[in-house]
Amino acid sequence: MSDLHPLLAFRWSPRAFDPAARLTDADVACLLEAARWAPSAGNRQPWRFRLGHRDDETGKRILVNLPAQDQRWARHASALLVGAHTGPDGSAERRAYDLGQAVAHLTVQATALGLYVRQLVSFDRAGLTADLDLPADVRPMVVAAVGRLGDPHALPPDLLTRETGLRHRHPLPALLLT
Repeated sequence: MSDLHPLLAFRWSPRAFDPAARLTDADVACLLEAARWAPSAGNRQPWRFRLGHRDDETGKRILVNLPAQDQRWARHASALLVGAHTGPDGSAERRAYDLGQAVAHLTVQATALGLYVRQLVSFDRAGLTADLDLPADVRPMVVAAVGRLGDPHALPPDLLTRETGLRHRHPLPALLLT
């Protein structure tokens, strides 16, 4: 791992977010700019985002559509960002892949800014679509909690163990198809 860029090597998806930290307008602009420059098939850039800050109405609408177990920690993130893709159903896989590229770029940029991102793919999509009044062709695929690192000891005991445990990755040979 010594040759891996530090932005990738030290990227981490915590649950412990600082409940007092706020994202600046410059932070938000930089994160979204990183997503904007992600590659996409045919340069279609099918991703769309909706940002809600911790204490604003949009943030609250996003939060209530997360599973209760995730609301316990996500409520402390500075912001919740809905990542969605647009377009006809027939190209949904490609558009979801492109959205993933955009969120990955945003995540690496967050690391460069000293921010952390934890992505969630289990949430009430229909409820979120209705609560945010999203257009019919916009499909929410991910909610990303974004913020500064908080105190892991503020987490419920079941999450503290997971938060403070060692990170594990499959060995490289296990990822290769033969």
